[in-house]
Amino acid sequence: MAHHRGPRGGAVVRLIDVHARLLKMGVPVFQTSDAAAFLGIGGAHASKMLARLAESGHLAKLGRGRWGFEGRIDPFALPEYLTAPYPSYVSLQSALYQHGMISQIPAMTYAVSIARTRKFTTALGTVSVHHVDPSFFFGHRTAGRGPGKIATPEKALMDFLYLSPTRTRLFRALPELEFPAGFKFAEARRIIRRIRPVRRRNHVIRRFEELLKVRSGKRSRGSGQDLAASAASGVIQRGD
Repeated sequence: MAHHRGPRGGAVVRLIDVHARLLKMGVPVFQTSDAAAFLGIGGAHASKMLARLAESGHLAKLGRGRWGFEGRIDPFALPEYLTAPYPSYVSLQSALYQHGMISQIPAMTYAVSIARTRKFTTALGTVSVHHVDPSFFFGHRTAGRGPGKIATPEKALMDFLYLSPTRTRLFRALPELEFPAGFKFAEARRIIRRIRPVRRRNHVIRRFEELLKVRSGKRSRGSGQDLAASAASGVIQRGD
């Protein structure tokens, strides 16, 4: 690994040694100021060394003055590291895919936060963060190896419908949706009742009812096909 001259003409410092020392902080993500204090150097000098480590692939730059160790950041925790100090959780298409509700693999990680809507492009992947009102920030559980969180199946779907009236076209239409066996329809309706304002709530109600009609139609067609197959195989007994 390359060398880096210390401040004011001091001894040459090997970046690999700096990386090894930083690992001893014992955290997956840190600020430039944290590294400067830990290494006992100035902030400007620390910033240059961290940038060199990122260029060599030993660190990932997560934002202004924020860095992380590649391989030590769980994908479920990445959104919250990016939106800190505001909380966030994996939801929308990403959570729907994780719960087996859609088969199309998202091109990026989608997350919900009380932070402003923003797309982050990092060495660890692209994260699309979408703002919801703080009153609608709930319905998640822990996931992965770190402090990451993911929406429940019901909340992931409601988050998608909640954001569907926004300007972005990301939430206008869903890929073909499958309701898992354990999907809690009563819980989904309870979530809807908490939506404000009323206009947004009514929009979500309409979209959800449309999805339920599609589901009902699939089940009816499936039942008809099963009956036809049973008749063809002689399983259905006709009266004498």
